[in-house]
Amino acid sequence: MWMSARGRRSIRGRGLQGFVVRIETRAMTKVRLQKVLAQAGIASRRGAEEVIRQGRVVVNGIVVTELGVKVDPHADRITVDRITIAMVESRVYLLLFKPRCCVTTARDPQGRKTVFDFVPDAGARLFPVGRLDFDAEGLLLLTNDGLLANRLQHPRYGVTKTYEVAAMGHPTPAALERLRTGVMLKEGMTAPAEVTVIGSSPGSTRLRIVLHQGWNRQIKRMGEAVGHPVLSIKRVAFGPLRLGSLKPGGSRHLKSGEVELLYKLVHLDKEQRNADG
Repeated sequence: MWMSARGRRSIRGRGLQGFVVRIETRAMTKVRLQKVLAQAGIASRRGAEEVIRQGRVVVNGIVVTELGVKVDPHADRITVDRITIAMVESRVYLLLFKPRCCVTTARDPQGRKTVFDFVPDAGARLFPVGRLDFDAEGLLLLTNDGLLANRLQHPRYGVTKTYEVAAMGHPTPAALERLRTGVMLKEGMTAPAEVTVIGSSPGSTRLRIVLHQGWNRQIKRMGEAVGHPVLSIKRVAFGPLRLGSLKPGGSRHLKSGEVELLYKLVHLDKEQRNADG
């Protein structure tokens, strides 16, 4: 069914641009609308609720603003900001070696390269799990599995992220201990981190840093706080995932065993994956 004039007026000029959003579902009973939006990568479950409240979602030509509405993703026509949510038959999990000098977004107003310039057509709209700074490189997971992505980024689960970092100068034992136990930033004290010296040169030191949180530009700000500005950052692991032999710009699909490990890491079993939460 085509969208009503009322629906077109209610969402005109907001948000998303002209592309088709794809989600993964299986034959199932009706599920909550916010879950469908979250799985499509529109927003987190909580963010999807706000999108609904704003009147930006139309189901079968009717603007939906109340939470709790259930839909059949196979049969109902659902649009967000006039963009149709279509069907895709399988979830996609892609591991990318993000190169330096590209942004972790689908589009960039400044015209810079994005990580999606390096991603092959996966037959689905993927979105990044977390982010890496423009000048950082390394492991980045992209998927259309909103449920898993949201949990992997939630502080409750403390999914580890491992980095190889070049810092200016040679940190003293006291500076290293500050990095390990916590550094005061504007958000508060950073969580304890694992910090190991793995090499040095006349003007810099190479560190391996394992974080359990992901504040904006956290490693750079931690380095500045202890007097050793960061020169380069490379993420080499995300939870159980490793870069392996990938080169910058290269990517690969996750193996089924790796996906299972991620689900176990955030305490999701097969029933929960398909449940209407």
